[in-house]
Amino acid sequence: MNELLPVLVFAPLVAAGVAALTPERFAAWFTTATTALLTLLAVLVAVRVAADGPLRLALGDWPVPVGITMRVDGLAAVMLLLTGLVGTAVTIFATAARTLSRWFWPLWMFLYAGLAAVFVSGDLFNTYVSLELVTIGAVALVAIGGRDSIEPALRYLFVAVLGSLAFLIAVGLLYARTGTLDIASVGDVLAGGAGEHDGATALVALAIVTVAMALKTALFPLHGWLPPAHAGAPAAVSPLMSALVIKASFYVLVRVWVELGGVAGAQALAQLLGALGTAAVVWGSVLALRQRALKRVVAYSTVAQIGYFFLLFPLVTPALSHDAAPGLVDAAEHAWRGVLLLVLAHGVAKAAMFLTAGALVTGYGTDRLGALRGSGNRFPMLAFAFGASGVCLAGLPPTLAFAGKWDALWATLGTGQWWWLLALLGGTLLTLAYTARVLTIMLRVDVGGEQPAPIPARMRWSALVAAVVAAVGGLQAIGIADLLGVLS
Repeated sequence: MNELLPVLVFAPLVAAGVAALTPERFAAWFTTATTALLTLLAVLVAVRVAADGPLRLALGDWPVPVGITMRVDGLAAVMLLLTGLVGTAVTIFATAARTLSRWFWPLWMFLYAGLAAVFVSGDLFNTYVSLELVTIGAVALVAIGGRDSIEPALRYLFVAVLGSLAFLIAVGLLYARTGTLDIASVGDVLAGGAGEHDGATALVALAIVTVAMALKTALFPLHGWLPPAHAGAPAAVSPLMSALVIKASFYVLVRVWVELGGVAGAQALAQLLGALGTAAVVWGSVLALRQRALKRVVAYSTVAQIGYFFLLFPLVTPALSHDAAPGLVDAAEHAWRGVLLLVLAHGVAKAAMFLTAGALVTGYGTDRLGALRGSGNRFPMLAFAFGASGVCLAGLPPTLAFAGKWDALWATLGTGQWWWLLALLGGTLLTLAYTARVLTIMLRVDVGGEQPAPIPARMRWSALVAAVVAAVGGLQAIGIADLLGVLS
């Protein structure tokens, strides 16, 4: 199975080339088949990791720290599964799109390769290169939306490049101090250093990486680029941006934080991230309540949900020191499982929300909420998909997010940081509020108005299946949580 890890990266690159050189119809179905096969491979990898532990492959048989190392543990396996599942739903949806650029297909495969490379990379420099692949693919996908998409794409490009350059500075700082680029080895070398300079280097590098990845992940107040990019992208691109692209940078931050988060001073930085995450939950939700366009509601909902992700750091960091009490370690394990389940739930549910919005735009020609009055009566499948997704994001049972919030709530009490309960519980109420607002409009009796165009069944079913997976995913939460516990 180890030898198949490069396939996760190189197969979509080959598919991108094929899709670019073949007629659009063939490219669409070839891309769909490739995405489905990659999803199957991700499932096989996850099963192997759950049974036998992390997978590792040194390309060219060059050992660490000289060679390029691929690693897949439980966290990487879950992210690969998320990429495959969301990607398959989006690709099927896109085959029914009427106005989608033919360049969507090669660019989507290029983005898939970048995402997979981020998740399997074992060293910092290759992580940087992989993030650049993600940036190129994501910016190009936003830009194919037409003239109105150019400005959001350029704004996102500026932010992404700025974050990548900051990350590269941190990589150089760590390499100069440790002599290695292997992520795990960097942490070991700095942890074994006796001088205060090692601790200072680790803290400075951690701070730089945190700012860089918070910018790319759109943590409040660095979120200004996200709503225009997500709302202005084509219908098939918005779910990729929200469900997958921002997860890549957050994944990198988690990886670096696990290795360097035990340094003195990291706890203060973690508390700051938690405070910004709480502010994001409130600010993003309030703005979602005020929007008049459906895609902007969902985009600002993403800003809010990102806030939950960053509660991971104040809850986990106390357990990263070498003398952490057993109770803190146990609570941190709950936080690890809980917050990462929220990340997974957000990916699936937010994909379903954007797919629903995209399907409605196909039928009504606009995403203005006023024009969508009564759309839920005409297309009950889409109303159900949006409602189920909102229930998942709110964290009600039996959704995947409920399992995540339950563990996260336990962690706040186990670490003595009860104040983060306010973000977790308050966010639930705010999420229900903006979900109910949209559903009320969709289910309102439509008096007159133009008849919408037919919405292809593939679009409606893609949104519905993604929403159902998010809604009942909590039934598999124990197995997913166990997989997340398999770390390299």
